[in-house]
Amino acid sequence: MRLVISFIAGLVFSAGLVVSGMANPAKVVNFLDFSGSWDPSLAFVMIGAIAVASIGFRLVGENSKPFSAPRFDLPNRKDIDRPLISGAIFFGVGWGLSGYCPGPALVSLVLSSQAMLSLFPMMLLGMWIAKKTA
Repeated sequence: MRLVISFIAGLVFSAGLVVSGMANPAKVVNFLDFSGSWDPSLAFVMIGAIAVASIGFRLVGENSKPFSAPRFDLPNRKDIDRPLISGAIFFGVGWGLSGYCPGPALVSLVLSSQAMLSLFPMMLLGMWIAKKTA
């Protein structure tokens, strides 16, 4: 049951990325282009995501366990360390240069985007390096 729920959540997330246009890297690049063709739509998508996530986190506090798992698996660290800062920098630079973060990259991989032929292996390499250095 947990796998089915995860699959459905992934489909809904993917559909949301496609419908909102966030699977298109030009949206991200245009959001970062303040002096040219600035497109604020990414900010609206992020605000919507924060609103939905805040409802989810509120529900976590009201329930003793999730529907399909024995317990909630929430982060418990609050410290800011070098791996967190360097990971955020690499993530941001990669996202800004390519216009893709991991979610839209996977959607674009399924949609057979040509850019994924070079980006996806590099993204996997970055994840592997991060796991080895953690």
